[in-house]
Amino acid sequence: MNECSGVLIVDKPAGMTSHDAVNIMRKLYNTKKVGHTGTLDPMATGVLVILIGRAAKAAEYLVSDEKKYEAGLLLGKKYDTGDITGNLTEESSDIPEKEKVLSCIGSFKGKGQQIPPMYSALKVDGQKLVNLARKGIEVERKPRDIEIYSIDAAGDGKEYKLKVHCSKGTYMRTLCEDIGEKLSCPSTMSSLRRTASGGFDIKNSYTIDALREMDDETKEKILLPTESLFEELPIVKLPDFFVRLSRSGQQVYQKKIGCKYELGRRVRLYDNNGFYGLGEVSDYPEGSAIKTIKQFVL
Repeated sequence: MNECSGVLIVDKPAGMTSHDAVNIMRKLYNTKKVGHTGTLDPMATGVLVILIGRAAKAAEYLVSDEKKYEAGLLLGKKYDTGDITGNLTEESSDIPEKEKVLSCIGSFKGKGQQIPPMYSALKVDGQKLVNLARKGIEVERKPRDIEIYSIDAAGDGKEYKLKVHCSKGTYMRTLCEDIGEKLSCPSTMSSLRRTASGGFDIKNSYTIDALREMDDETKEKILLPTESLFEELPIVKLPDFFVRLSRSGQQVYQKKIGCKYELGRRVRLYDNNGFYGLGEVSDYPEGSAIKTIKQFVL
């Protein structure tokens, strides 16, 4: 297979780390240039956005990365990991009534703050929190702003299913524990499935088993274009002269191309062949200009 480039939506199975999935894609696509846009816990399933070839350079430039999850909420038990894979630390048979539980769950809609869990891939001083947690080390974590755009629940007794649409950086295991705290009832996350990440939906995903059955031509054909990662950004199509300036690292003044984007704005840059990179608006001595910050096409 010739080196290809693009975005692949994988339906990650339970029991596999995101890094395991990346390694499998390296073998299937015969390239070391593979990354992903957001870690999924080994117990979790669902949307893992894989970046292949030159697309792997895009991860650090992603702007919007909202998520959708289906999570299991188990009341009456609490674990040190925040999910049922850990050690049981607290148990209670005093389970709140359904109406109280549903009302409490609904109250988490909107803007709020979360303290990231120790069992997460978040790094502090260069070390993943989960690695510290496994050594019995707990460090202080600062609350982070999050937003839950919608949250629905169904269930009864001890078990509920949550459907959550939330901002990047929202942890479902923390949400489940916070719900329990508010109910004065130990609780934990019993299952997790990511159904969407950014603009990518589970309905457009492929299982690893299905990918293994594909020939090289099919595997390359199903890749989405790199620009699909940046669909929320405006398009700036440049004439040939300004394309040459842009691709050689020179700034292109907005007044010369008829643009008026605000400072700091990122845009998709196009030439006659289509998308080739990302640009960002900055201030220069002669005025506001767009400068290429990353090229994805040779």
